[in-house]
Amino acid sequence: MFGRHIRSEYLPSSPSNPSSFGAKYTHTSAFAIKFIKRFWAFGTAKGFITELANSQESSLESETDFNIRVVRALYEALSIRDVETVQRLLDSDIEWWFHGPPSHQYMMRLLTGVDQNVKFQFVPLSIASLGSTVLVEGCDQNRQIFWVHAWTVSDHGIITQVREYFNTSLTVTRFGNSNQSTPSTSPSSSPSTSRSSSPSSSFHCLPLWQSTLSNSAGKSMPGFVLAI
Repeated sequence: MFGRHIRSEYLPSSPSNPSSFGAKYTHTSAFAIKFIKRFWAFGTAKGFITELANSQESSLESETDFNIRVVRALYEALSIRDVETVQRLLDSDIEWWFHGPPSHQYMMRLLTGVDQNVKFQFVPLSIASLGSTVLVEGCDQNRQIFWVHAWTVSDHGIITQVREYFNTSLTVTRFGNSNQSTPSTSPSSSPSTSRSSSPSSSFHCLPLWQSTLSNSAGKSMPGFVLAI
């Protein structure tokens, strides 16, 4: 009914990522998500999509603001089962990666229609943008299940990838040159400018963002690092 490719991967243990969690719960997958209209209630979203397109062309709106608006629109569409908006915002072959207990794969079930009675509500509590990557945090009403989504938004306002983390403390980093003064500096030219230095002394991970909801609730979660 829809194309699908799943790849399981065991994550090596680390002080912040116990092997017991990795062995039992890690399920990293690439998933070609296709949407099936009969599993959704139809809605009208042409006006809002047009507004997004117009805002993208406006010189007054930054890339960060626009990407956040796209992702917010997606969550709103998901909450009301607006298939037209969801299909317009997501690439037809969106790549999906998951880390956490397999029983928490609510987003995959919601998007594919595998389970028409998904009751879990994705309510964004915080949202931030790092270029084309938009990071969203949320939790359930009882603050027992914590989730993080890392969405990749194209220049045309289409979401091409989502990385999903449940009950995981996520840190987002960027590989950079040790001589760089700010995390926002692009490291693309670094290899050609530091040939005389060893890789270990020339490059390091620049921390950009870290999830906070689980910590504020006093929950200890296994750690995961996402390099962008």
